[in-house]
Parts: sequence; structure tokens; C-alpha cells
Amino acid sequence: DEGLAFSHRPLSSQRPEEGRSQQRGKPTTSLCLLLLRPTNRAISFTHHTSSLESFQKRSSSVQTYSLHGNRIIIMASNAPSGARGGLFGAGGRFRGGTDPIMEKFNESLSFDKRMWAQDIRGSIAYAKAINKAGIITDAEAAQLISGLEKVQSEWAAGKFLERPGDEDIHTANERRLTELVGSVGGKLHTGRSRNDQVATDTRLWTVEAERDILKDMAVLLQAGAEFAEKNIDVLMAGYTHLQPAQPIRFSHWLMSHMSALMRDAERLREIIPRANRCPLGSGALAGNAFGVDREFLAAELGFDAVTPNSLDSVCDRDFVVEFLMWHTLMLTHLSQFAEDLIITNMLKGVEMDDAYATGSSLMPQKKNPDALELLRGKAGIALGKAVGFTATLKGLPRAYNKDLQEDKIPLFEAVDTVKDCLAIATGVICTMRPQPKNLMKALCPEMLATDLADYLVRKGVPFRETHHISGACVRLAEETDVSIDTLTLEQLQKIDSRFEEDVMKVWDYEVSVERKSSIGGTCKASVQKQIDDCLAFAKTL
Repeated sequence: DEGLAFSHRPLSSQRPEEGRSQQRGKPTTSLCLLLLRPTNRAISFTHHTSSLESFQKRSSSVQTYSLHGNRIIIMASNAPSGARGGLFGAGGRFRGGTDPIMEKFNESLSFDKRMWAQDIRGSIAYAKAINKAGIITDAEAAQLISGLEKVQSEWAAGKFLERPGDEDIHTANERRLTELVGSVGGKLHTGRSRNDQVATDTRLWTVEAERDILKDMAVLLQAGAEFAEKNIDVLMAGYTHLQPAQPIRFSHWLMSHMSALMRDAERLREIIPRANRCPLGSGALAGNAFGVDREFLAAELGFDAVTPNSLDSVCDRDFVVEFLMWHTLMLTHLSQFAEDLIITNMLKGVEMDDAYATGSSLMPQKKNPDALELLRGKAGIALGKAVGFTATLKGLPRAYNKDLQEDKIPLFEAVDTVKDCLAIATGVICTMRPQPKNLMKALCPEMLATDLADYLVRKGVPFRETHHISGACVRLAEETDVSIDTLTLEQLQKIDSRFEEDVMKVWDYEVSVERKSSIGGTCKASVQKQIDDCLAFAKTL
């Protein structure tokens, strides 16, 4: 009487006595039929088509059945009252209960209960708004708010009990509220739809999450800048195309990654105002029929403004897409940082702390930079979430559609991933140990070939000409199998007579680095300014 469940088994998997039909010539269908009764008694039997017909006659639970190849569909006729939960119980629009699989497919409480606090905040504000509009009395408003605060306390204490029929966080909270305050709980939803309710909850939750992430980014930026300042005298090789290019400061390299993360923080701060707009009071799609003051609701909930169009309000998930796109780019930058460190760690230029490394199950000597590899791997998954949800949105008609329920899991996972990755990256930076001697070993005199060209530029030779001259010096060193800095003045002057004795001062990495003194360059003063600017920016987040 509480439902039917069954499975079909192919004849090849049955025992001989089960697979033989007693009536030749008739199609045989094998069923494992489970009758879920209060006694939980299971009845398993095998029959052919005529048996199913007789079963229908004997059982009041079977309304209709149909055969579709190897599939049998049985429809129950006496689904229990209230199987649809508090919102859609018996006596309303629906006569029958919901398929248990559909209930599982449709429910979202398992993940959207993360928004319990935002949902209650929105309901308290809405209770005040409908009281202000004269829909409920002061006493009823106080009763609703008191009840909602009790529900809030249950969630906060981990004592909220979920019940069958709690489809989502909204119905769960309303069901519990009604249990606490009685029928007045049914007045709370006057003029409100879950469409504007979930949009409100999601915006509130997202804005809070984004502001928390900004704080996490401030910690990372501060840690990076302070680490760069501590190691400002360490030199390393700079690369383009993964080929030795020019000498730079280790701190200059680190601040290059902090610069990208500063842009990410700026972008995140810019998208918050677009998310922080209040859709509550938009109803299902057409607006609120009871004159609810939406600007009052926005002020109560801390929104910057109200959304301008009720139809758009309930289906706008631009703020979710913006965050997903933002987290994709931010994690891309962390991935680049991780890749640089993986390579530098491989070259022994930096040592990773044991806290962020793992070993091998076979090779005892291994110390793998798994934290960095996971940071690198998260970026690809992030892109998939952003593209996937955007694809979900692209074909939706106005206004709300159930597809929009699919915004929560990627959003929640994206926030969790971002916070985890920021924490890991901060830990990696604070605990890694640069190896100055090994970093210096990666420097090679050929990296100063541009400085050799610049030497002649300072003597008035056009750069395009000096570029060729310096290239000829590089070729000579390669052909004679010597390092370019060991070429004699005589050898250099055979290439170009304008080389003088002071050319030998070119082969100094520190001098080369300090010549790059423009804003953003790798000289010590320039890097220090980058560090100071980053620290000041972090304080604004």
C-alpha cells in the first residue's frame, strides 16, 4: 500500500524452474516484485503475462500496467496522502503521490541547506515587509519572527531535524516554522514565490562568500609580499619560452604572480555590487500583488539596490556565472604559479615544505609537490563548471525554470575550491625555502647578451645594429665552445671595434638587474615599490 518497486531479470540468469513458462506459446516475463507494506514483507514471484493480469485483479494497489519490450511499468492507484510534502499535499492540484525516484531527483535540500541562514534572514525581512503592508498584524509578525529565530537556533546548534517532504531549504524552514507557531506560519509566504526566495537566498549567500574570499586573498597577498621582501636580494634566471632569458630577482618573479592575483581581487570586488541587488518581492515572475516595499526589503537585507524587472529577477543567474568565470581565471593564475614552482622545485631552486608534499608508495626517496599539482589541476575543473552552467542557461526561456536549481552545486563547489586553494597557496608560500646558490647556478652569461647590445647602444650605436653585433658574439662563443663572458677584448673588437675595455663590466648579474630601474622592473627599488603597493592593496580588501 506504500508503493511498488520491481526489477526485471533476463531469463539466462534464472534457475531452470523459474525460466520455464507453464503455458507454451505465451511470452514469459520474469519479475522480482517488492511490495512495500507496513510489514516490509517482500514477495518475489515469476509469472507470464496472464499472471500479471490476475495480479492486477487481486491487488487494489495496481491501477494499470503496460509492457514495453523487456520493461514493465506498473502504476499504483492509492499513493498515500501527503506524499508530496507540505506544499503539495492531497486535496490540491495533485491527486497522486510522487515517484520516490522523482522525489530524489527533484529535491535540493541535501545541498541548498547551506543557505539556511540566508533563507531565514530573508523570511524575517519578508515578515516585516508584509506586516508593513498591512497583510499581517503586529502580533502575527512578532510570532513569525520569534518562530523563525527558533528555527535559526536549531540550525545553528545542529539540531534541525529534516523530514520527508522537505524538498528544499525553503519548504523545510516553512514546515518547521508552522510546527512551532501553528497556522499563522502559512501567512508568511503571502505574495512570495520560491522563485524570488531562492534568488534572494543565493544572492545573499554568494555575496557573503565573495566577501570572505576577498579576506582570504588579502592574507595570500600579504604573505606573498612579505616573503618577497624577505628574499629581495636573491637572484634567479628569468625565462621566456622556457629558455634562459635575463636575470631577475626571485622577489620580482613572486610579485609577478601577486600582480595577477591583485587583478583577480579587483575583479571580484567589482562583481559584488551586481550580485548585491535584491530580487525579493518579485513573486513568481509578475511582481508582488500586495504592495510589498521592495526597497524596505533591500535595506533590511543589506542589499545595495533592488532588481529592476521582476521577470528577470527570478531567472537572472549572471552573478553565478560571473563568479564561476572569475574563479576559473583566478585558479588559472594559481595554476601558473604552481607550474612555475613545480619547475623551480625540480631544478632545486626552491624546497617545498613537507607539509605540502607527499611520498611514493614504491620509491622511498620521492618528495612530490602534490599540493602544487592539485592547484594546477583545479583550474581545468573550474573551467568545466563555468562552461557547463553557462551552457545550461543559454537555452532557457523566461522566467524561472527548474534547470536553475543546477546553479547551486557548481557555485558551492567553486567557493569551497577557491577557499581551499587560497589557503594551500598561502601555506606553500609561507613555508617554501628558496635555495640562492642553486638559483644562481641556473644563471648563465648568455643571459647578458642583451646587456652587451645595450653597452653599444649607450655609445650611440642603433639597437638594431647592436642586436646583430651581440648575436655574432654569441655565435662566436658557441663555435669556439666557450662561455660568452670569456671572450677576450681582442675577439670582441674583431666583431666590432667600438667595444672598449669597460665592456668586461657587462658580465655582472647584479649590475644587469639593477639597470632595469623603470616602474615594474626587477631592480631592488622597483621591486620594493611593488611589494609596498601590494601590502597597501591587501589592506583595502
